[in-house]
Amino acid sequence: MIGLLMATQATVEALPEETASTATDIVAEVGANPAVADNSINMLQLILHASIPVQLVMVLLLFASVASWVIIFRKKRVLDRALNEADRFEERFWSGAEMSKLYAGASERNRDIYGMEAIFEAGFREFNRIRERRGVDSRMQLEGAQRAMRATASRELDGLEHNLEFLANVGSISPYVGLFGTVWGIMISFQGLANVKEATIATVAPGISEALIATAMGLFAAIPAVWAYNRFATRVDRVGVKYDAFSEEFSSILQRQAHVDEP
Repeated sequence: MIGLLMATQATVEALPEETASTATDIVAEVGANPAVADNSINMLQLILHASIPVQLVMVLLLFASVASWVIIFRKKRVLDRALNEADRFEERFWSGAEMSKLYAGASERNRDIYGMEAIFEAGFREFNRIRERRGVDSRMQLEGAQRAMRATASRELDGLEHNLEFLANVGSISPYVGLFGTVWGIMISFQGLANVKEATIATVAPGISEALIATAMGLFAAIPAVWAYNRFATRVDRVGVKYDAFSEEFSSILQRQAHVDEP
């Protein structure tokens, strides 16, 4: 019995040395094999080794992403300019300046006007044109000015909304385009297993990784486009509210002016 206990103790004491030896061998193997030690993803290699349809999907998504960012920067500049111009013109309009002087400044040659100033110019021009006719009452003068302001405001808002549809399409379609590339790549990967006797994770992992890049690129193109569309659509609505409010206030002024001009 004593001999058996001594043999068991010797075996238990020998286990840590064996475990340490095994761990040392594993570390040495990892150090000698860079492929095992390095698990980083080489995006360029995955893209270059993808199949032709998947690469075409990636090129399409890359173009959509670049075009979206170009539109985002341009649209931000246009909307900032529209809001700043509306604030400046409102300040001048309500500062007590005469409407005839504002109209003369807006109708100068070789000067581009837009936004709220263009709405004012169109309404005041139509109001004066109808007022010069004989036998025209104040109601027709006011209605003509309102129609001119509505038409100009619609053109201005249409210009501000230009290319927002493209952002909406990129945001809604890009994930599905990327998913199509992923599904196609996975199909190619599994089709290649037909000639392999023993299928393992290491066999299909590279092809699946290449295919998943398409989904990642689809999300990369869609997320900024959706965010920008929502933000810009809100700002366009805000500008539209400013235009509508100014048109109503200016119509009230023109209505009082028409009643004063009546005999």
